Amino acid sequence: MTTRAEWLTVSGDPDVWRSIGVVVGPDGLVPLVGTCLKIDATPDLEPGIVSWSLSGIETAVGDVDGLVTTVVDPAPPTYAQHAIGAVGLDHVVVMTADLQRTSDAIERATGCELKRVREVGEMTQGFHRLGSGGLIVEIVERPEVPAGPASFWGLVINVDDLDAACAHIGADRVSAPKDAVQPGRRIATIERDVGLGLPVALMTP
Repeated sequence: MTTRAEWLTVSGDPDVWRSIGVVVGPDGLVPLVGTCLKIDATPDLEPGIVSWSLSGIETAVGDVDGLVTTVVDPAPPTYAQHAIGAVGLDHVVVMTADLQRTSDAIERATGCELKRVREVGEMTQGFHRLGSGGLIVEIVERPEVPAGPASFWGLVINVDDLDAACAHIGADRVSAPKDAVQPGRRIATIERDVGLGLPVALMTP
């Protein structure tokens, strides 16, 4: 069975997420192709990505180098017509002081090997893909990250039409689209004062 990220659980206010043009169900689910989001409105939760839920793993895993992990059954496909044209998650960003340690832990838990390493100045990035065509896990090692376990940092959502998505959200709430690192793609970042509680960017597929 192929390992797959069924959803990322994010603490926050569902109405704030709705305000940027995504559908949030009564259970907090944001339906997307592939990996979904679940918005957890529990009071006093720290802002950000709380955990990820993985399927296709034989044994229970509670922690992957600090990343809170639940093992679930494969979920049926879900779909919603989002106002910003969101189609799926492109990748989730994980911060660590030790890329090799975090990468090894992810490979042991998921069976998905490190695909690529990229050096950018003092920053090192490593990339795993969970399953064929599944969620990309971008591990980022930076000198200023304190020693200790890895942590989820932010995520990127693919949208059908980036210019239309930014127009829907409003120029005061999202950055102007620019060329992404990935050739031929463009990206825009939701402003932090929107209140999503974590870095979120939109990208062309």
